[in-house]
Amino acid sequence: MKIRMIVPALLIGSIVASSCVSSKKYKELQGNYDQLQNSTRDLSVKYQTSEQGLAVARGRVKSLEEQIASERASARQLQAALDKCLTSSGQGNLNISKLVDEINSSNKYIQQLVNAKNKSDSLNMVLTNNLTRSLSQAESKDVDVHVLKGVVYVSLSDNMLYKSGSYEISDKAGATLDKIAKIIKDYSTYDVLIEGNTDNVPISQKNIRNNWDLSALRASSVVQALQNTYQVDPKRLTAGGRGEYNPIADNTTEAGKIKNRRTQIIITPKLDQFMDLIGKAPETAPAQK
Repeated sequence: MKIRMIVPALLIGSIVASSCVSSKKYKELQGNYDQLQNSTRDLSVKYQTSEQGLAVARGRVKSLEEQIASERASARQLQAALDKCLTSSGQGNLNISKLVDEINSSNKYIQQLVNAKNKSDSLNMVLTNNLTRSLSQAESKDVDVHVLKGVVYVSLSDNMLYKSGSYEISDKAGATLDKIAKIIKDYSTYDVLIEGNTDNVPISQKNIRNNWDLSALRASSVVQALQNTYQVDPKRLTAGGRGEYNPIADNTTEAGKIKNRRTQIIITPKLDQFMDLIGKAPETAPAQK
C-alpha cells in the first residue's frame, strides 16, 4: 500500500517540477520515476508470488497437521490394542499355569490310585496263592478261591461247613477254617465279610423262619468260630445273609442247588484306606472366563 501512495505523489511532484525546473532536471526526475515504476512492478510481482507461496505453505502445514493428528490417533489405537493384548496374554498365561498345576495334581492323584490298585492287586494275588497252596487236595474240592474286581472270594460249600440242615459248624470244617483264619490274620489291613447263601428250597425247621434266617445264622456261626476259636479280631468281621437271592447257578437242577448253598468269605482292603485316598483328591478350581 505504501508503494502505491508514493507513485501519485511523485507524479504530482513531477508535474509541478515541470513548470518550475529545467529540462535536464525534468529528464532526471522522469528517469527516477521510471525506475520507481519498475521497482513497484517487481515488488508487486514478488508480493503476489510470496502470497501464493504462503498459501501453498499454509496448505502444506495444514495437511501435515492432519497427518500428524491421524498418526497420533493410530498410535493411540495401537497402544490400546497392545495393552489389551498384554493384559489378555498375562491372564492367559495365568490360566494356563493354573491349568498345568491342576493337570499335574490330577495326574499325581491318578498315579496314587493306580499305585494303590496295583498294590492291592499284588497283595490279593499273594493272598490267593498262599491260601490255595495251604489247602489239601480234598479241601480244594469244597473250597473255591478267586479274585473278582480287586476282591478275594473264598467260597465254602455247605456240605463241608455245616451239619446237614443246620447252621452249626461241622467238625470236619475246623482244619479248613484254621487255614483261612491264619491267612486272614496275616493280612491284618483287610476287612472280612462272611456272607451266607442258600438255594430256593424253603426251610422247614423250627425256629428258622426262612432262607434269610438260615443264611444269616450260618454266616454268624462262621464269624463266631473265627473270633472265638481262631482269634481273628472281631472288629474286622461282618456277618451277612443273602438268602436265596444271590444264586450263581440254576436252582432247577440239583447240581445248581449245591453250588448255590455256599458261604463266602470276602476279603477286601479296609474301606477307610480308600476313602482317605479319595479324600485327598485335588480340588478343581472353576475355569476363568
